[in-house]
Amino acid sequence: MSDKKIMSKVDLAIHGAPPAFLQPLHVGQPNIINRDKFLAGVARALDSYWLTNNGPLVQEFEHRVADQLGVKHCVAMCNGTIALEIAIRALGLTGEVIVPSWTFVATAHALYWQGITPVFADIDPVTHNLDPVAVRRMITPRTSGMIGVHLWGRAAPVDELQAIADEYGLKLMFDAAHAFGSTYQGQSIGQFGACEVFSFHATKSFNTMEGGAVTTNDDELAEAIRLMRNFGFKGYDNVIHPGTNGKMIEVCAAMGLANLDGFDAIVVENQGIHAAYQQMLAGIPGIKLLSYDSSERNSHHYVVLEVGSDCPVRRDDLVAALQAENILARRYFWPGCHRMQPYRDLFPHAGLVLPNTIAVAEKVVVLPNHSAAISTIGQVLLALMKSVN
Repeated sequence: MSDKKIMSKVDLAIHGAPPAFLQPLHVGQPNIINRDKFLAGVARALDSYWLTNNGPLVQEFEHRVADQLGVKHCVAMCNGTIALEIAIRALGLTGEVIVPSWTFVATAHALYWQGITPVFADIDPVTHNLDPVAVRRMITPRTSGMIGVHLWGRAAPVDELQAIADEYGLKLMFDAAHAFGSTYQGQSIGQFGACEVFSFHATKSFNTMEGGAVTTNDDELAEAIRLMRNFGFKGYDNVIHPGTNGKMIEVCAAMGLANLDGFDAIVVENQGIHAAYQQMLAGIPGIKLLSYDSSERNSHHYVVLEVGSDCPVRRDDLVAALQAENILARRYFWPGCHRMQPYRDLFPHAGLVLPNTIAVAEKVVVLPNHSAAISTIGQVLLALMKSVN
């Protein structure tokens, strides 16, 4: 579709026209930076016959990530969810743990899977991160900790949450799945709380195809986590701790090492895409593009819209129109963890204390971080606006 074509109602795929794109444009298209370096890493693994079990590529990857984030320990994992589960168990969390409902469901599942009750606290409607005032309201005698989430890579209120943890004697960890390369007050995320958990899934700004990691400055916690990701083995035939299989394999580490070298280029490209979206959306009524603090680093990976009540087009109609064009916009995290199973049945009245979560869930749209989509999205939005006037 030409950028110069002005779309009208009849040009929209939801009204029978051909879609703008033959192939779907996903929100999270994988970044593959240096194919040759990745394949060279795979060849190293194959030539060494060392494919898993803390191989040299995983060790190099851990050292590189720890150095880049300025943290003492990086423990690489097979995925971010297992990393969450192991970190939760290593911290000794029990009873109830306070989390946002406005997050990917793995944050809550990692607790529930281990017999811990996730207690949902409300968010700040501007930052989309946990509201410390709401966190205080949810503390009970059974509360053992909190998991802050750096949503969209924008830092959670680290200092406020740490102050609450210190006041009540609670453990604090962070879900940093979105936040590789982000900073809080100039310091790299990865250094805060007892530990932080990253996802390196294929859809993240920095990926290892599939993978994750726990970072921490606590030597004893790092040692426990390393034991737990490998069945509790310390040397051959010597199991000294209960554990599971959370190891990252060498092929994934090879992808991570290749992508680490190109991460700065990814950020620059994302910043350009975000700026282009900002320009395209300027002046469209009722639609706000979430911004990133220019004084902090961020991957700019997520293009997040809020569709307000003053927008002539409903959020769900906008999503349907874009998806018909093969632009797979998403209602991210909708409808909130508290309205997903099993939490919907366990806590049927949770929404009474989550007004901001509910309001944000009803207006957020995440767009593909893809330059090819920007002009067409603008045309679709304008055509939709005209069709309701």
